[in-house]
Amino acid sequence: MAAPAYLELPSTGFEQGVTDIQRDILQLSRQFAADVMRPNGAILDRMTPEEVIGEGSLYWTTLLRYKELGFNVAAFAAIPLAEAADAKAMIYEELGWGDSGLAIAIGAGALPHTMAARWGRLDLLEAFPDTMLGCWGITEPVAGSDMLDWTREAGHPQADYSRPSLVATLKGDQVILNGQKAAWVSNGTTAQFCTLFTTFDRGQGREGVNIYVPLDLPGISRGKPLDKMGQRALPQGEIFFDNVAVPTRLIAAGPERYADAVYDILCEANAGMGACFVGVARAAYEHALAYAHERKQGGVPIIRHQNVRYRLFHMLRKIEAARALARRVFRFNDLSGTRALQASIASKITGTQTAFEVANEALQMFGGNGMTCAYPLEKLLRDARASLIEDGCNEMLAIKGGSLLVDTSLL
Repeated sequence: MAAPAYLELPSTGFEQGVTDIQRDILQLSRQFAADVMRPNGAILDRMTPEEVIGEGSLYWTTLLRYKELGFNVAAFAAIPLAEAADAKAMIYEELGWGDSGLAIAIGAGALPHTMAARWGRLDLLEAFPDTMLGCWGITEPVAGSDMLDWTREAGHPQADYSRPSLVATLKGDQVILNGQKAAWVSNGTTAQFCTLFTTFDRGQGREGVNIYVPLDLPGISRGKPLDKMGQRALPQGEIFFDNVAVPTRLIAAGPERYADAVYDILCEANAGMGACFVGVARAAYEHALAYAHERKQGGVPIIRHQNVRYRLFHMLRKIEAARALARRVFRFNDLSGTRALQASIASKITGTQTAFEVANEALQMFGGNGMTCAYPLEKLLRDARASLIEDGCNEMLAIKGGSLLVDTSLL
């Protein structure tokens, strides 16, 4: 058989065995990312944070249009587990390809529903239907990544942790909240409810509680949306609690299960981030590949230069490796009967680092044009840079992941 002169790879790369259901999901999410997310994200990127969350903005339009696709808890429950696991990774990649800020707004908005379904809490799904926009409130002003490392695998042995910014206390059949969550809560300024992770003070030492909180309760207020470098389509901001009373029936995980709940939601969030930023890397690579065929330097299209082809190949290699890991992790965590946080961390770090490296290389290939707002590379680089810190900075996550490899029975 003669070797092909040119093999055009699909955007899914070296992927085989895609089912009809997955193909339909992929087509829907890809069209949505191309027709809605990418153009809307580019416009939102140039707006002020206040304009982004303003009534009738493209942020709200995008969220509404995504709901119409029907990618919800019930839909995934209706298809085989293996297909659902792969489909989730595919969807997150396509959304990231469209716009990572909007992708995270969508993912964070649905995360509380996903976790309630995983834990079999039908009462929470009924109280907070998927028509409501959610958020995940865990990070605090004095404890960013520390709140994700509740069991302190990454903590210094001599650490003296400061008083938490938000404390829950028990009063009869109510949980009373006082304090605040940090400005980095995704959808913090827009969400209708929050899956809240916070310190629980029962006078029994350091404990935590995860409780679902309607964000229209008396005593709740919001900070200004952050004005930030990247992912500007994603509203992030503080949530303040002043003697807020929440019924104990909305507790998802009490002190006995709190560490497990942190572990479980970080598994889900990190896996999603890994797949999402494969999409960002792919977007940067596709722009660079097309530009290399168009741009002439040295009298020829720059793809004729060996160094450009060399760099493009390494961009492709990194993307394929990150994609394979992202899908493998979703499968393991959803199908094996157990969840490996070290796997999700590996995917998150690999996906985000790949996105940053590929976007940086792509911008270099665009030269001076890449630095201008007339081309998409400077935005992709800003968005990718933010991902190295989100959902736990990569340095802390790597230490935590490494600590999960320690078999104390051998020591």
